[in-house]
Amino acid sequence: MHETPLMPIQRPLALLFDLGGVLVDIDFDRALGAWAPYSSLSVEGLRREFRFDLQYQRHERGEIAASEYFDHLASTLNLTADRAEIARGWNSIFIGEFSQTRMMVEAMREFLPCYAFTNTNAAHMATWSTLFPELVGSFDRIFASHEMGLRKPERAAFEHISDATGIAAGSIMFFDDLLENVQAAAEAGLQGVHVRSPEDVRNSLRAFGYAL
Repeated sequence: MHETPLMPIQRPLALLFDLGGVLVDIDFDRALGAWAPYSSLSVEGLRREFRFDLQYQRHERGEIAASEYFDHLASTLNLTADRAEIARGWNSIFIGEFSQTRMMVEAMREFLPCYAFTNTNAAHMATWSTLFPELVGSFDRIFASHEMGLRKPERAAFEHISDATGIAAGSIMFFDDLLENVQAAAEAGLQGVHVRSPEDVRNSLRAFGYAL
């Protein structure tokens, strides 16, 4: 039986969307493949050693610059590549947008404010903003972790967005592909939707009477 991703509490007054995995298809194996010629490790070895570790998280909070994080990657992954080459691999992870979901966001903006909340960094944000300008323009505001100094699944990140938008947490419906983030949002009082496909977004909105 297909498990429902919904936890509806009340009709939302705003929608909040994750980007990677919900609106943008990403694949970190692209970066690993780009770095493989510069490493003594195989792609499989790079996959084992690459982690969303403390330095990765600090980079996403804007606590360290890309140069420091790329040096960390070079050390961790045995890379002989210079920072520019590491950056090219780092920014190669974006495959394309989920256009069905973007069109739903655009349709819903006629009824509700629509925001994005992404764990990201300055280099990635510059890249996806250039690659997907229509997507960027689909939102009333984009909350980026490196600009906020906060990232999912931190409760303070969701509280910050509620304060910044002036919308009570319980009136915000949040869409994310990572269950950990959905659960954290729910614990912060938001209505969380676990997104595994565009249909999860569509069905959650239809449950409140929006014809999409």
